[in-house]
Amino acid sequence: MTADDSYGRLDDDYPAYTMGRAAEVLGTTQGFLRSIGEARLITPLRSAGGHRRDSRYQLRIAARARELVDHGTPIEAACRIVILEDQLEEAQRINAEYRRATESANRTSPA
Repeated sequence: MTADDSYGRLDDDYPAYTMGRAAEVLGTTQGFLRSIGEARLITPLRSAGGHRRDSRYQLRIAARARELVDHGTPIEAACRIVILEDQLEEAQRINAEYRRATESANRTSPA
């Protein structure tokens, strides 16, 4: 694999970060990452050797949870809030797609 080929693997869902590196990037502890994993906010993948690996998407989710916890929200509540925010964002994305499809269909159908 060339360096150019490897960039395609570094999408938001590619599990590229070790627990130590993820904690360092987020400015948090490995214990915090374990706790949000136990709360099922994120489910890291495992390497062939069994080591935890997180994706950029998971790091963004963890960062949001950390932000809420830093403002005094209990970790379980922070995880639930982040899950609900993520679900809302997905629902809004789907709604916008449906809206665009409906508008497009209305423009192309004869009046």
